[in-house]
Amino acid sequence: MAKLYFYYSAMNAGKTTTLLQSAHNYRERGMRVAILTPRLDHRAGSGVVASRIGLQAEATAFDHDTDLQRLVEGDIAAHGRLGCVLVDEAQFLTKAQVWQLSEVVDQLRIPVLCYGLRTDFRGELFEGSQYLLAWADEMQEIKTICHSGKKATMTVRVDGNGFAVQDGPQVEIGGNDRYVSVSRAEFKKITRGEGRIDPMQAPLPL
Repeated sequence: MAKLYFYYSAMNAGKTTTLLQSAHNYRERGMRVAILTPRLDHRAGSGVVASRIGLQAEATAFDHDTDLQRLVEGDIAAHGRLGCVLVDEAQFLTKAQVWQLSEVVDQLRIPVLCYGLRTDFRGELFEGSQYLLAWADEMQEIKTICHSGKKATMTVRVDGNGFAVQDGPQVEIGGNDRYVSVSRAEFKKITRGEGRIDPMQAPLPL
């Protein structure tokens, strides 16, 4: 039975790597997949999904007002049956787009796997994440670790000196240079101005 899945985490937990592995698993079994990604996230180029470990794949870029159910229906009409739809950076979906993806599941009987952040740099839900948490059939956390050694559940935006940034737009595309995954306790500490954190942690020697 097709389901709507939401795989969520803090930054740098391997969401995109997991998405690409899922796409590979479907294709290995002879099933065609559609990978969708928001056009506003073009760090790897428009229409490209790329992980930090070097894996990447072509994807269909969509905008804020794209009807994702129609997009999927058009893809099927042009290329044939889909085994799965995978959505990267799903926190950037709108409420309407999450509903459209639920229709892909319920009307077209195609599983939809969404991967994204749960909360923003202020600790508040993104719109896409809010409605995926409300409407998904299954949800699973992809875990990562805070520099303190605890499980990281939140993401802090930092400036060039490693101090927390608490103002600005919710959506500001960036990677390891702007965002750090931390535990809730560290999030509270850093956003209170009690210290700083290096955006790029020094790698351990081999």
